[in-house]
Amino acid sequence: MFVVVFRNRKRADIDGAAYGADAERMEQMAGAQPGFVSFKSYTADDGEVIALSEWDTAEAARNWGSQPDHATVQARGRAEYYQDYTLYTCDQPRTHRYERPGE
Repeated sequence: MFVVVFRNRKRADIDGAAYGADAERMEQMAGAQPGFVSFKSYTADDGEVIALSEWDTAEAARNWGSQPDHATVQARGRAEYYQDYTLYTCDQPRTHRYERPGE
């Protein structure tokens, strides 16, 4: 498994409708990519967003990162949407699980 964490803050003057449309389209496209496992996004009370995607392999995640439509929206994000962001990646993360036994 390969994990990508995209931690970001939006600009104050963001075009929310345009961002929402791009984000929805990218989520749908990512879900159709070979090696895609899952995607979730969380927004903190202070506005910071954590987007977490899981991929079968690092190669699958890199292929998504270089997909032409995704690359176009990434450039738009830097120009128009994001104040700042940090991207973290991890290949074969150490995983601990807990599941409550059936009652």
